Amino acid sequence: MSLILFNKPFNVLCQFTDRSVPPRPTLAGFGLPPQVYAAGRLDHDSEGLLLLTDDGGLAHRLTDPRHKADKTYWVQVEGEPTPERLAQLRRGVLLNDGPTLPAGIEQIDPPVLWVRDPPVRFRKTVPDAWLAVTLREGRNRQVRRMTAAVGLPTLRLVRASIGPYQLGGLQPGQWRQSE
Repeated sequence: MSLILFNKPFNVLCQFTDRSVPPRPTLAGFGLPPQVYAAGRLDHDSEGLLLLTDDGGLAHRLTDPRHKADKTYWVQVEGEPTPERLAQLRRGVLLNDGPTLPAGIEQIDPPVLWVRDPPVRFRKTVPDAWLAVTLREGRNRQVRRMTAAVGLPTLRLVRASIGPYQLGGLQPGQWRQSE
C-alpha cells in the first residue's frame, strides 16, 4: 500500500490526463509513482495537500464524511471577517445545494507560503484576512461558496491538512511517501 502526500500547485488538475485543447497541467507532470490516484479532489484554482494512494479502502476512509477526516484550509478572504460573519460560518451556511455542517473557523495570521504565480489580486482600498477553515464534508467548491455567502470572497485557498496528514514543508509540486 502506498500513500503519497503531494503539494498540488495552483492551476493543476487533480487527474493524470486532460482532454482540453490545449491540455492543462495535470498530476502526470510531477513524477508520481505509478498506479496511484487522488483520494478526493482539490479545485484547479486551489493549492496544497492532496493525498494519492493505490488502496481503494484507504481512499474511501479518507474521503467519506462518515469517517470524519477533518480537512483544514488556509483561506485568504477579501473583506473584514467580523464576529457575525465568523459565527455564520461556524454555525453552517445555507448554500444552493443545502445547509453546510458547522465548520471550525478561526482568524489567523498570514501563513508562511510560497509565492503564487500568478499572484493574488491586491487592492489597496479593500482589506483582506486569513482564516483557518476546518470541514468534515467536501462539496464542490464548498469553502469558496461558504465564504462568498457571508460576504468574504476567497482570494486564495490552500489545503493544509487532511485528518492526521499535514502539508508540512512540501513546496508546490513536491511529494513524499507517508510512513
